[in-house]
Amino acid sequence: MASQAESIYTTTLRSALSQRAAVFVVPALLLFAWHLTTEVTGLFRPNQLPPPLQVVRTAGELLSDGDLFKHVGASALRVLLGFTIGAGAALIIGTIVGMWRNAERALDPTLQAIRSIPSLAWVPFLLLWLGIDEAPKLTLIAIGAFFPVYLNLVTGIRQADRKLIEVGVIFGFSRSETIHRIVLPAALPYLLAGLRIGLGQGWLFLVAAELIASTRGLGFMLIDGQNSARPDVMLVSILLLAALGKFSDGLLRLVEHRTLHWTDGYKS
Repeated sequence: MASQAESIYTTTLRSALSQRAAVFVVPALLLFAWHLTTEVTGLFRPNQLPPPLQVVRTAGELLSDGDLFKHVGASALRVLLGFTIGAGAALIIGTIVGMWRNAERALDPTLQAIRSIPSLAWVPFLLLWLGIDEAPKLTLIAIGAFFPVYLNLVTGIRQADRKLIEVGVIFGFSRSETIHRIVLPAALPYLLAGLRIGLGQGWLFLVAAELIASTRGLGFMLIDGQNSARPDVMLVSILLLAALGKFSDGLLRLVEHRTLHWTDGYKS
């Protein structure tokens, strides 16, 4: 009996370790290809694609100077604030549009038209309207985060089971109780997916936002590296954007997993 339990434990441990290791397979292959094409075959010159060790040295220099913390902190704060503003507005407007057809007719066509405007097209007008401080940057990030949350929330509300809403009417639920106790829980999986996409969009819009008279931030560091012909600095910025985006998405995935533990969905 003890040997059987030990065998089950060993099998489970091996399975867990193999799943953990699988996460690093693709990054390891990409790193190997990067090393191969720069330092082994010379397919890319250092001014085209710096080798991994040079990028690590550049990151170390920026870290020791304290510049890296300054840029990372500025960008992370902008994304956090802009995402909070955009997602909050999407939660309110998406609930209104999803629950009331007249609101959909009045608001949704205009919102869909605004959604098609490229991010860089907003930059000159935001500068004219809001100046060159943090307000236009946060507004641009909020615009990027708004639409994925809004669209997913409206879709989730429309997917709510009509029979449950009818049961709520039978039990005398008010409109606010119906939204709070039936509609929003039904729309929660869609909302959480929208939040993840919206946060990713926030990081994407960050670079455009930091074109607006910035002196710090990863987007500024990326543009500064381009202007000074420093592809190693550009790569440090890109890799940090990727790492921070993955980290923030992982936090939301954890929230999603804990919040939706009651669902009986396909787990592959």
